[in-house]
Amino acid sequence: MYTNHLINETSPYLLQHAHNPVNWYPWCDEALQKAKAEDKPILVSIGYAACHWCHVMERESFEDEATAALMNEFFINIKIDREERPDLDHIYMDAVQAISGSGGWPLNVFLTPDTKPFYGGTYFPPVNAYNRISWKELITSIHQSYKIKKHEIIAQAENLTQHLLNANLFGTNTNNNQSLLHKEDLETIAANILKQADITWGGFGRAPKFPQTFSIQYLLRHYYFFKNENALQQALLSLDKMIMGGIYDHIGGGFARYSTDAHWFAPHFEKMLYDNALLINVLSEAYQITKNENYADTIKQTISFIEREMLSNENGFYSAIDADSEGVEGKFYTWTKDEIGNILQADADLFCEYYQVTENGNWSEGASSEKHANILWVKQSLRDFANEKNISVEKLKTQLEKNKNLLLEYRNKRIRPLTDDKILLGWNALLCTALCKAYAALGIEKYKTLAITNMQFLEEKLCGSDNIWKHTYKNNSAKISAFLDDYAYLIQAYINLQEISSDNDYLLKAQKLTAFVLENFADDEGPLFFYTPKNQQDIIVRKKEVYDGAIPSGNAVMALNLQYLAVIFNKEDWKEKALTMLLQLQSGALRYPTSFGVWASLYQNFVMGLNEIVITGKDLETNLSRVLQLYIPNKILQSSPKKLIYEFPLLVDRVNELKTQFFLCENYACSLPQQNFSSFLHLCNTKSLILA
Repeated sequence: MYTNHLINETSPYLLQHAHNPVNWYPWCDEALQKAKAEDKPILVSIGYAACHWCHVMERESFEDEATAALMNEFFINIKIDREERPDLDHIYMDAVQAISGSGGWPLNVFLTPDTKPFYGGTYFPPVNAYNRISWKELITSIHQSYKIKKHEIIAQAENLTQHLLNANLFGTNTNNNQSLLHKEDLETIAANILKQADITWGGFGRAPKFPQTFSIQYLLRHYYFFKNENALQQALLSLDKMIMGGIYDHIGGGFARYSTDAHWFAPHFEKMLYDNALLINVLSEAYQITKNENYADTIKQTISFIEREMLSNENGFYSAIDADSEGVEGKFYTWTKDEIGNILQADADLFCEYYQVTENGNWSEGASSEKHANILWVKQSLRDFANEKNISVEKLKTQLEKNKNLLLEYRNKRIRPLTDDKILLGWNALLCTALCKAYAALGIEKYKTLAITNMQFLEEKLCGSDNIWKHTYKNNSAKISAFLDDYAYLIQAYINLQEISSDNDYLLKAQKLTAFVLENFADDEGPLFFYTPKNQQDIIVRKKEVYDGAIPSGNAVMALNLQYLAVIFNKEDWKEKALTMLLQLQSGALRYPTSFGVWASLYQNFVMGLNEIVITGKDLETNLSRVLQLYIPNKILQSSPKKLIYEFPLLVDRVNELKTQFFLCENYACSLPQQNFSSFLHLCNTKSLILA
């Protein structure tokens, strides 16, 4: 068996390749110096553990001895886990997109010995197919070109590197005048989102379909501000169809990464921590608006899945679960009708009818070796199906839950897909925030406890004695300095933890981290933050990430944090910073809101203003829980049962430990204190803060 330089890594993705005949290195100084010394181009191959096509290319090419021999002769070969090194992935993905017009994983990019990209692509087959050159032909051609036309390759690399630098120039608007933001702009953003809407199946755009939670969240909030029924309808339709679809795991809970079709039927079966965190967030908001128990059930089932399958015994959350098991995509999650019949017996027919299970199977594309495979999905609501079958909704729900538990017990005996068990700071912070949102909406104490213990784990394991945070953790080892989105999501989690717990120390930690980000990630020549800290040396450019894609832009979340904390600490310069950041991306948020969804929510905050809610005194926990369940998305919430040593501006002279007091404020100007929740709720209704 071959063993290469990846054998000592902790990333499951890198360890998958540790016994390839390719002489892989991790991204390290040894490999980079070797490329210079031998004057060889570098082949960087980037993927992640749950990536289906990464596995395919490994089996076809990287495990093939003849192919590996060519790679070893022609290149210094480096494998990168995109989740461990998103900074490198961003740089080289942008380069490949500039070269080919598209990107994805596996990402294969060729660099000069000084790490500048000159060519690249995604998946390449072992023989010419799919209108793609074979991998062997490509690497041979690259090798020959480097020998014969090195000066042209170096020139191409310089041009691409300059392109990457130019890509950091976002927008031209540096006027920090808030009067440039108008209510009409919010209508424009909503209209541009709705132009992309699939009004039949929910979601936005064509297949493949991603959840696009930021667009859904914007529409929910747009309904809150303007009572726009179309916005609410599309947001809820999108959630309903995802919950009914195959993208949702009806047996075990949790969502897959995306749907390969427009109907949410056939997912790409990998489950990512961040997707589920973001969906819990938006489902919590939908529940606060509608009190629809289907959203509450989905939140509960998704968190149960995460606890069961993605929570370490140290209270950190794992990154992802693979799409494949036993070499077949979706095998773990699909069913034959015979299997279900054997397990459920007399209940099987009703279950199969509800979940669209057929004798011949409803899906074969991804599971070609599995005959009669079925993806569970729902075509009609529980209520409509119950009425059609003349069964009570409660009886049907109880029966289906019993059936699903039996199938889950059976499924747990199958060979499981790989779990990517590295623990990422930013993704854990996203889940911590999601748990806070779920606790706020549902009041389930376990969710608050889980959020707090997760944060304790992060503080203990991913923050060094020098107070510098690390990006990734595994096997009791934290490494790689944290990136902008790690810090942004972490600050956001601290803010949300304070809201649900009344522990104002979380705000002091958020303040300290924000000051650190301003010192280490800011650009002296513009308002946006770099993705990497100023002391990082092993990258060719410091990029700025602004798009809200699968995960929110670190810049957008930092702008939200700055706006919030500016009120908490009375720091007008932080508010101005957030506004200037937004104005830099104003055009993108207006014209392309599905790519700038978090920025669009920040836009809402600045236009509609923030409601400052303060709760102090006795019976705080009960009163806080009641307020948390209200849907007021543009709020700042601070509470304390007693006077604090640190005098927060919102709490100064507003804490009477002997009685309950509620304050509703704007720019620190507050209403008269309300002595009970009912009078506070009446005040909110008077101010039109609560949906009728």
